[in-house]
Amino acid sequence: MASKDADPSLGYLTRKDTEVKLPRPTRVKNKTPAPIQITAEQILREARERQEAEIRPPKQKITDPTELADYRLRKRKEYEDLIRRVRWNTSVWIKYAQWEESQKDFNRARSVWERALEVDYRNHTLWLKYAEVEMKNKFINHARNVWDRAVTLLPRVDQLWYKYIHMEEMLGNVAGARQIFERWMSWMPDQQGWLSYIKFELRYNEVERARAIYERFVQCHPKVGAWIRYAKFEMKNGEVVRARNVYERAVEKLADEEDAEQLFVAFAEFEERCKETERARCIYKFALDHIPKGRAEDLYRKFVAFEKQYGDKDGIEDAIVGKRRFQYEDEVRKNPLNYDAWFDYIRLEESVGNKGRIREVYERAIANVPPAEEKRYWQRYIYLWINYALYEELDAGDMERTRDVYRECLKLIPHEKFSFAKIWLLAAQFEIRQLNLKGARQILGNAIGKAPKDKIFKKYIEIELQLGNIDRCRKLYEKYLEWAPENCYAWSKYAELERSLSETERARAIFELAITQPALDMPELLWKAFIDFEISEGEYERTRELYERLLDRTKHLKVWISYAKFEASAMEETDGDKDVAEDGVLEHEAKNGCVKRARRVFERAINYYRTSAPELKEERAMLLEEWLNMESSFGELGDVSVVQSKLPKKLKKRKQITSEDGVSGYEEYIDYVFPEENQATNLKILEAAYKWKKQKLSTEDE
Repeated sequence: MASKDADPSLGYLTRKDTEVKLPRPTRVKNKTPAPIQITAEQILREARERQEAEIRPPKQKITDPTELADYRLRKRKEYEDLIRRVRWNTSVWIKYAQWEESQKDFNRARSVWERALEVDYRNHTLWLKYAEVEMKNKFINHARNVWDRAVTLLPRVDQLWYKYIHMEEMLGNVAGARQIFERWMSWMPDQQGWLSYIKFELRYNEVERARAIYERFVQCHPKVGAWIRYAKFEMKNGEVVRARNVYERAVEKLADEEDAEQLFVAFAEFEERCKETERARCIYKFALDHIPKGRAEDLYRKFVAFEKQYGDKDGIEDAIVGKRRFQYEDEVRKNPLNYDAWFDYIRLEESVGNKGRIREVYERAIANVPPAEEKRYWQRYIYLWINYALYEELDAGDMERTRDVYRECLKLIPHEKFSFAKIWLLAAQFEIRQLNLKGARQILGNAIGKAPKDKIFKKYIEIELQLGNIDRCRKLYEKYLEWAPENCYAWSKYAELERSLSETERARAIFELAITQPALDMPELLWKAFIDFEISEGEYERTRELYERLLDRTKHLKVWISYAKFEASAMEETDGDKDVAEDGVLEHEAKNGCVKRARRVFERAINYYRTSAPELKEERAMLLEEWLNMESSFGELGDVSVVQSKLPKKLKKRKQITSEDGVSGYEEYIDYVFPEENQATNLKILEAAYKWKKQKLSTEDE
């Protein structure tokens, strides 16, 4: 009964049974080096000496015909038995046939070869060995018979043909060799077979025959390499006209092939060797025009080298431009939406100055419209149109084409999604340069109607202002403010225009309308402009009203400071207006009144920060500092002590910084403690002490 640990894969043995037990390594107790050291060379020599002699079969000497017959019979029986076992093994048949040959029994050897061929006649090695045996023993007709059968059965094995032809040539049978070549050529072999035939004819100086073979060769293999070989053959024989004719025929047939570049290069180099530089240049240019740019790298390199060697300055520049043109063509072919490559390509063409090519490249470039209607994809593309229009206007001087370019560009842009103010303005400025003011106004009017933008309004107003059309400017400002009522810049500029025209009431009405807007992008600038306007007009009461209205909206620190500064500076204007400089008393009173008004503003501000916004300690401190500086600037009229009693103390404090992981540390900050806060804290301490004493007395009474 098998053990339960037995494994079928191990022949039903246990893992323990299959373990190899190695002998325990003996411990070397004495580790000191031996007195006599043995080298590796001695070990190898000793191993060599102890090797046993190789066992070889005894040499057999045959002394009479009987022994020879027995030996042959035994050997043949061995070979026949071997063949019966492995009939398909070619090497056995070859050994058998070669043994029969060594016995000089050629009929038997031929019989063995024939039997082998019956087994596998497609094996060309058998044919080769068979024919070599016949040739080696000078059985020429037998060899011819073997070769003939071989090439008939296996016409696609080139080696058989080569050996057959070589044998006939070695025998001096040139006509027979030629006949074999003709038989071979009827099978249309590869190029090497044809070239071997040509070389064979040239060895016997049969140039005409070789030429005829070349003609058949290029018909059989109409490839660039075959035609080039044919032309070189003619050139080698000094037949320049024939060689040129070959190249011309090749160009007619193979100009559209993929490897046509090699043909053109070879043709041009041929003409160059013949000192026909103009012909070579024409060939290069023809090739560059007909071959796709992606396959003409070598051609461009050769053309540049040719021009550097034979051309003048213009020719060299043309060649270099052609090479760079090829590079740009390759780039724009790979990615037509690579607008930077188009810009570089256009710049190259503009440096050459060929109007036709420049326009062609521009047209190709602008045809690559961005696939998505998103402005970020169009931002580079639109400059192609701009550059095209500027080229037509400035370089080409064709104003109608320029107008068409701008028109087509504006038609192409999807204005309902996005637009470019630059294009509208450039088109309008172009019309102005052409003294077509009506056209410029029409373009800018369309721009405001289709895609209103700040830049367009500003430029249009600027143009009309330069022309002195105030009514148009007013209409444009109205349109501007209808489109963007929150734009403080537009309101300010509109009021500024009216003020420059001495229309004070209109300017004031515009400002009043502006500050009543529900939403403004920069209200502080608008209020400042309004206040500055009233101050410049000398309307101090109106200015105060404005400040009060502004304080109803916002209690920002800067508003308080600005208000106070206005009140402080208003006295100088008052002096000038009432002309009381000569009367010192009145001047002093006026200044004193201004100082008091400024103080009242500061006191209102401090009161607001103390009662309504006690958390804004830093702003309150800054306000007090500003007040202190102003009191100092008042000189005699100023009272610094009023402010100093209100100044806070600066305390450096620390607070915990809390992050997502918890408390991560502390940071320092400046805290301000105002005098009233100090009094409040002192009162709290007294109250706590009084409560403690009262509690203590009550416990004692109990």
